[in-house]
Amino acid sequence: MKRSTNDTGLEGLRIAVTGGTSGLGLALVREWHRRRAAVAFIARGRENVERVAAELSGVAGIVGDVSVKEAIHPIALQVLGRLGGLDVLVNNASSLGPVPLRALADTDCEDLEAALATNLLGPFRLTKALLGALRASAVEARGGVVMNISSDAAVTPYPGWGAYGASKAALAHLSAIWNLELEGEGIRVLARDPGDMDTPLHALAVPGADRSTLLRPEASAREITRAILEAMPASAAAREEAA
Repeated sequence: MKRSTNDTGLEGLRIAVTGGTSGLGLALVREWHRRRAAVAFIARGRENVERVAAELSGVAGIVGDVSVKEAIHPIALQVLGRLGGLDVLVNNASSLGPVPLRALADTDCEDLEAALATNLLGPFRLTKALLGALRASAVEARGGVVMNISSDAAVTPYPGWGAYGASKAALAHLSAIWNLELEGEGIRVLARDPGDMDTPLHALAVPGADRSTLLRPEASAREITRAILEAMPASAAAREEAA
């Protein structure tokens, strides 16, 4: 089934997102549910997963930790079992590393490993596990899009943000390489910085931030959704037809 950017309801689009119980992830789940997509979200806390699933009827909540290698295939199997396939994967779950933030010289190796496990290895492993389903979606011209949530810390060296920034920089570069490698198969792998948002993660990193200066997650969710639609194979076809 082909779709275009005019398909504002996103009806029937099968989307999975990690870190879906708070911040941007929760805003994305709510946005897609409102627009009638088939949504699965993944998060570590069972109580929060059950709360969001109860709030949004028909949304599939999956308990799992993408930073744990052994959890990846069970998560992937549940995503495909609940959605019957996959058109879009959004790797959103993130770890700041050490909290409070600290200089790299004061960062424990275990804190850097934790940031890399969630922000880099988790998206890499989950994408690999779901790549067959994404290939099938691309062949059917349904989708085949991976959106990795990055940060301006991936390109700007902020003191104290070493573990987070290094892991997000690696994720952005990984995305660019994978996008080139999979281009011939019709799969897009993108990285996008959603901006500084009023989220629990930001509050944890910068407790004294003026919340009035921060983006609302709902606004960023709409922008991320628009970018996903622009990357869909049917979007290009629709523009060509309109030309």
